[in-house]
Amino acid sequence: MQLYIGNKNYSSWSLRPWLLMTHFGIPFEEVKLRLSFEAGSPFKTALAKITPTGKVPVLVDDDGFAVWDTLAICEYLAEKFPERGLWPAERQVRARARSVCAEMHAGFGALRQHFPMNIEAQLPQIGAEVLATKPEVARDLGRIVQMWSELLQTHGGPFLFGRFSIADAYFAPVCSRFRSYAAPLPAPLQAYVEAVFELPAMQSWVQQALAEQDFLDFDEPYRSARG
Repeated sequence: MQLYIGNKNYSSWSLRPWLLMTHFGIPFEEVKLRLSFEAGSPFKTALAKITPTGKVPVLVDDDGFAVWDTLAICEYLAEKFPERGLWPAERQVRARARSVCAEMHAGFGALRQHFPMNIEAQLPQIGAEVLATKPEVARDLGRIVQMWSELLQTHGGPFLFGRFSIADAYFAPVCSRFRSYAAPLPAPLQAYVEAVFELPAMQSWVQQALAEQDFLDFDEPYRSARG
C-alpha cells in the first residue's frame, strides 16, 4: 500500500493514518508531497491521478484502489486488518470511539483555524491571546477537555479507550496543537498528551517534521519566517 501525505510539520490530516499504520505495524510506502493549493503544482498534479479531491491523505491499496478522507482510510484499515484491533473490541465502546472521531472530523473549526498544527513552532503567547480573545476557540477547548476527561476516567487511560486506537490517532494533531500553543489542560489530560508524544511512531513523525525545515507561508498565520 501507498500512503500519500503532505508536509509532516503542517499536515494534521496526514498524521492520523500515518501514525495509525506505523504504530500498528501495517506496512506501507510513504509518498510525501510538498503542500500546495495552486492549480498545476506538483502536489495537485500528482493527486489528480488518484483522487478527485486533490487533498491528502490518500491510501492506495496494492491493487491500485484509492481511499481518500482520513476517516474512510481508518475504517478501511480496520476492516482490512481486523486482527490489529484498530477500534475498541466492545460494540458500545467502539460506537463511542467512532462518535468522538466523527465529532473531531466534522467540528472544532475555530480551534483548527486559530491553532493550526505546526510541530516546530512554540507559540504560547499566541495561544494565551487566542483563548482570551476568541471565545469560540475557548469553547472548542472546553469541549475537548470535557470529552477527554470523561473517556480517560471511564477507561482508565493511558489512552482514550485504554489502549491506543483510531481515536488517539485522530486526536494526535490536537495534542500537537495544544503543545505548540501551550493550551491550559488539567493534569490528567496533560499526561495523555505526553503519552501520545511518547509513542515511538509519534516521536518518529516529530523528528521527521523537524528535519523538513520547510516554511510554507500559507500555513503560517503567526510567523513570517522559521525560528
